[in-house]
Amino acid sequence: MKRRDFLAATIAITAVNLKPAFAVPSENSLLATWRDIHGGLPPFDQAKVEQFKPALLEGMDGTRKEIAAIAANPAPPTFENTLAALEDAGRPFDRVNAVFGVFTSTMNDKPMQSVQKEMVGPIAAFGDEITQNEALFTRIKSVYENRTTAKLTPEQKRLTEVTYERFARQGAALNKTQKARLTEINQGLAKLYTRFSQNGLADEENYTIILNSVEDLAGLSETLKDSAAAAAEEKGMKGKWLISNTRSSVEPFLTFSSRRDLREKAWRMWISRGENGGEHDNNAVITEILQLRAEKAQLLGFPTYAHWITKSNMAKTPDAAMDLMLRVWKPAVARVREEVADMQKVADAEGATFKIAPWDYRYYSEKVRKDRYGLDQNEVKSYLQLEKILEAMHWAAGQLYGLSFVRLIDVPVVMPDVRVWEVRRGEKRIGLWYFDPYARSGKLSGAWMSEYRLQEAFRDKITPIVSNNCNFVKAKPGEPVLISWDDASTMFHEFGHALHGLNSNVHYPSLSCTNVARDFVEFPSQLNEYWLPTEAVLNRFAVHYQTGKVIPKELVAKIKKAKTFNQGFKTVEYLASAIVDMKVHLAGSTKIDPKTFEAQTLKAIGMPDEIVMRHRMPHFGHIFSGDGYSAGYYDYIWADTLTADAAEVFQEAPGGFYDKPTAKRLYESIMSVGNTIEAAEAFRRFRGRDVSVNALMRDRGFPTV
Repeated sequence: MKRRDFLAATIAITAVNLKPAFAVPSENSLLATWRDIHGGLPPFDQAKVEQFKPALLEGMDGTRKEIAAIAANPAPPTFENTLAALEDAGRPFDRVNAVFGVFTSTMNDKPMQSVQKEMVGPIAAFGDEITQNEALFTRIKSVYENRTTAKLTPEQKRLTEVTYERFARQGAALNKTQKARLTEINQGLAKLYTRFSQNGLADEENYTIILNSVEDLAGLSETLKDSAAAAAEEKGMKGKWLISNTRSSVEPFLTFSSRRDLREKAWRMWISRGENGGEHDNNAVITEILQLRAEKAQLLGFPTYAHWITKSNMAKTPDAAMDLMLRVWKPAVARVREEVADMQKVADAEGATFKIAPWDYRYYSEKVRKDRYGLDQNEVKSYLQLEKILEAMHWAAGQLYGLSFVRLIDVPVVMPDVRVWEVRRGEKRIGLWYFDPYARSGKLSGAWMSEYRLQEAFRDKITPIVSNNCNFVKAKPGEPVLISWDDASTMFHEFGHALHGLNSNVHYPSLSCTNVARDFVEFPSQLNEYWLPTEAVLNRFAVHYQTGKVIPKELVAKIKKAKTFNQGFKTVEYLASAIVDMKVHLAGSTKIDPKTFEAQTLKAIGMPDEIVMRHRMPHFGHIFSGDGYSAGYYDYIWADTLTADAAEVFQEAPGGFYDKPTAKRLYESIMSVGNTIEAAEAFRRFRGRDVSVNALMRDRGFPTV
């Protein structure tokens, strides 16, 4: 998941530079230039909650002055005095906003939540203030209309087109009354996004399952027991075991606990986040968000919000996205029927008197996996140490892109658990990588990548700063954190986003790093998952945490043989969320009750009773805690279509996934170019043709279409 800051997604005007564009009139450290021999480090050691509001306000005021100067420039509009000047504006604000984003996503305690609630409205209004500046847009439009005769470089022409389209999409051409209403809508949405996110965080923190006896631990591995004991002790309940309301805690419990009553309890706790009534219930928030989004789309000239979102993506229309999803949906549901039948046989053989329910799926799926493939996930986990997978990611990046990672000690971080590496190609620094691996109070659940600073080269050469964030539960002191195969794949996935940012090599920050079409941004990350199961990685880094022995070839063979196992569940669980997301945003101004709409939509498409959406609407943060994936959760299947097709290029190459010419082409066509070329063209340059869906079907073990 690539986190997109709501302001950056709205205006995306600059990256953070080492030189402030205006003199900072105060001593607020959050506005100051980032200085260090490593190209500048965020001042996490100096950041205090009470600094954020004044720093954000001061940064916005400084940016206003710069924008006003650009808009009022008496000289005829040119690329340099308008587009390049706009790229250079607002750097101090970007610096404080970057640190603000880190705190709201990973250090969001009550005081921080209060600041966030207070500032989301003003920040949203600030974004509209820029995009709705009539004089500024007139200058941008003039450069845009003369772009073919102005002797611009290809990248300058692309920046001109992207900037013009972004401003136009955000209402720059509306009249004053319409602009005023759009500003009200955007401020309202920003506040609702914050409420939604904080409500979800409250339910994750306030609801847990306490295991009081050894009997409650039936089926759990020693490592899971130790993690649960450590979590309980951290909450002051030494001698008990705690299952927190996070995916990294609940999913292993659902997979291995033989206590069906506790599985059901954990499952209901997990799927009810944001829907427990009271002040943290998200259903009313969702209805408000959807109403405002529908009005916004109509104001901007689109029939629905889904049409507005997809217009700037590779898909172009909601129909194209729905067509792909429904082509995959039918074979995925058919596979689920087969999976459920297999699980029911196992349950019946054990004397079960029930039909497989959602809280049974993972548990009996694991039994079928063991029976069919002899594959025990606990055995696999014993070879997957968090630190070794971390080394594997770095090593594979070195093989593909010539990168090396040098650990930095004693640099500012938000928590002692966070680590930092300088990333080099040869002796040259190309960026910094932050890794925040563990769950804690105030941190969003899940895993994601963030960008603290974008790469650029049009004024000075600025290297990017990116981070990966996870929510693993700490092991006992002195013992390694063991992770599942899915967790290891997720780490490679999120690191793929980081590599996309680190490999960027363009001039203008608005086109750099991961600033690409939303349904293209997951392509590099999903492709990076393919390096985990390669023999070169497993033979070096998949070593037993006790014996140090390399994972046996027989176990690797079982993992690869079982690759398409449970694909029905994984695909349906995801697609159900993606389809509901698209359909709820196609509903337009129709006022909906989220719970009813979700149930009716799933029934209409034939959702199997044994599965729930991967993200039910009340906690669907991808689409309701911001605009990052709204009407765009289909992005993953769209990108996976590209990914499966691209992976076959490596599979067919003489050197396999470590084929140097193919890796070079990937770097030159995809990883380094940002948004300097259209996403579809970037893919064609790498693949040699347009994408085919058949590779995706083969990869998942479904019939080709």
